[in-house]
Amino acid sequence: MCTRSVLDPATEEVVTEVESFDGAQVDAAVARAVAAGPAWRAVAPADRARLLRRFAAVVDAHVDELADLEVRGAGHTIGNARWEAGNVRDVLTYYAGAPERLFGRQIPVAGGLDVTFAEPLGVVGVIVPWNFPMPIAGWSLAPALAAGNTVVLKPAELTPLTAIRLGELAAQAGIPDGVFQVIPGRGAVVGRRFIEHPAVRKIAFTGSTVVG
Repeated sequence: MCTRSVLDPATEEVVTEVESFDGAQVDAAVARAVAAGPAWRAVAPADRARLLRRFAAVVDAHVDELADLEVRGAGHTIGNARWEAGNVRDVLTYYAGAPERLFGRQIPVAGGLDVTFAEPLGVVGVIVPWNFPMPIAGWSLAPALAAGNTVVLKPAELTPLTAIRLGELAAQAGIPDGVFQVIPGRGAVVGRRFIEHPAVRKIAFTGSTVVG
């Protein structure tokens, strides 16, 4: 197993070692996400909303812990880190309302039939940068889960700790196995496999056009 050291930016001391996934492990995680997809998309809107609210409540109960991880793993100030953890809670709470309120606007078609189908895409790959790991993760994973997609999330190599913990908290909240997975590793391995894998239907990332 290959690991990577996570350093405290303030002291340059090693906080912990984190597993770095290889291509085969990424493929296995995507396969789990694909397998979990049909059951997750079949969850009734009210039940999916309840699970996301429960996820938000579990995050709320661990705001201080998540903030401490972000201080040690990403060098954020404690005030900012508490806000960021609270933002994940708030975004989950906001998007928990989406499954029950799938409103849309039809674009008029002269002389024809205009129909909109609101359907999950499948597996969504989320690639999170190092600068604001928690909020950017929340902005991507919450709407994707609310829409009935499964999510595989790659945190930045330098700052993976809060994303890993969010994955654990999701399981604690009752999010089914395979629906939300956190996959640490190198961008050249995990991120590239997200892009190349035929089962990953959409990529969410933050970066320049060149990076994209």
